[in-house]
Amino acid sequence: MSFPLLTATAALPALGAVATAAVPAAKRTAAKWLALVVSLATLALAITVLVRFDPGGDRYQLTESHAWIADFGVRYELGVDGIAVALLALTALLIPFIILAGWHDADPLETGSRRWRPTQGFFALILAVEAMVVISFEATDVFLFYIFFEAMLIPMYFLIGGFGDRAHEHGEEAASTQRSYAAVKFLLYNLVGGLIMLAAVIGLYVVAGNFSLQEIVQARANGSLHMATSTERWLFLGFFFAFAVKAPLWPLHTWLPNAMQESTAPVAVLITAVVDKVGTFAMLRFCLQLFPEASKWATPVILVLALISIVYGALLAVGQRDIKRLVAYASISHFGFIVMGIFAMTSQGQSGATLYMVNHGISTAALMLVVGFLISRRGSRLIADYGGVQKVAPVLAGTFLIGGLATLSLPGLAPFVSEFLVLVGTFTRYPVIGVIATFGIVLAALYTLVLYQRTMTGPVKPAVSAMPDLRARELLVVAPLIVLLIFLGVYPKPVTDIVNPAVKQTMSDVHKTDPKPEVEAAK
Repeated sequence: MSFPLLTATAALPALGAVATAAVPAAKRTAAKWLALVVSLATLALAITVLVRFDPGGDRYQLTESHAWIADFGVRYELGVDGIAVALLALTALLIPFIILAGWHDADPLETGSRRWRPTQGFFALILAVEAMVVISFEATDVFLFYIFFEAMLIPMYFLIGGFGDRAHEHGEEAASTQRSYAAVKFLLYNLVGGLIMLAAVIGLYVVAGNFSLQEIVQARANGSLHMATSTERWLFLGFFFAFAVKAPLWPLHTWLPNAMQESTAPVAVLITAVVDKVGTFAMLRFCLQLFPEASKWATPVILVLALISIVYGALLAVGQRDIKRLVAYASISHFGFIVMGIFAMTSQGQSGATLYMVNHGISTAALMLVVGFLISRRGSRLIADYGGVQKVAPVLAGTFLIGGLATLSLPGLAPFVSEFLVLVGTFTRYPVIGVIATFGIVLAALYTLVLYQRTMTGPVKPAVSAMPDLRARELLVVAPLIVLLIFLGVYPKPVTDIVNPAVKQTMSDVHKTDPKPEVEAAK
């Protein structure tokens, strides 16, 4: 029996979470180092998965399958395709940086405070989220996926509500109220989506008789399983609704700005760069593969919703006074591009969407973590409280600029390639949607450059005149992300080589081929 590599990749951070939580209260530093070591070991396992994965091999590799709840057809089934491998590697890569960036975020508050911040719990919850996200990318049993898709809400709720941002203009009492509101809103939105999905999961079992993704897809392909058109559409809507909440797609997005605003910067990165990717990933893995005809039926409406997300998110980002809310609305716009690429039903669009998931994770992590370092120095999230930072902290300002330029998809940085592929893939089939979506690029340049101008340039405000530049630990967090943004912007082939075969197989599942270019015949 071969070594269960996929199980180990998910089990290691889960066990690490338990071990970190069990560290004695007086050993906070030991808990931090334990969490960091576990995250690095998980990264090593993820790299092993990446190395062992053969893009030209079987669709699902490193598979594991064991009986679990036999009476209901539930199995413990794991397997990864190219899309899952890319997102698994992204998750494992970002967690060590998240832990390093949040090294002091859960330290005890000042003497006399009524709130105690259990450091061990903070890092244990991060590892728990990692474990659940990893197994969500690996699960090929629908019921198994659903369990961890929902279970990750629990540690995220405590991370948002219990370890919020200390920078609040109205004091600790108001901050605590706002954190609680953001955490409850996050939980309720995602629970409603999960409950609707549960009904669809049960309906899928009634129709198919099991929860195995591979068996259901194969049965549909060979004609041994037939779904009535109305049944398939209702089941698709149940799955898609839950994934659209997680993504987040307009109009189900409103929980994200609150959650990111009230979270610490590392937790905000965990939300938008890691957890939210499960939603868009699941659209590719489950919606398109299980319900191909319903996916095509719903495509026009979903593309309109994605287009609204792109423009609406960018417009609201332009008008934000809070730096974190600006990044949150920018992410809503970017997720609109990802969803648009998925449902453009072209190989360029879906390859671009998958690449966008990876690149958005890296670029958002780089920008938001630098924003967190900036806020921790000034103690304010308001853009108006900054000015002239580049004169007193040039390295911080420089990394902020690169993260911002990546957010607006500047050529030469990683998000440009993915956004270009999404737009090309959309334009070839839906030219009007593709043209309107480019307006989001213009708005992205506006909100990014205005943010940089107002915070980093101009006269040095007295409150930032003594602001220190990035420290060694902070440079260790940001520098590798900047290098990755530049490397993947110049040479995205390592990622596209992995994801393209999986995209072609997904296109085959929905019986779609790329439209032929309309070239006027030479006379």
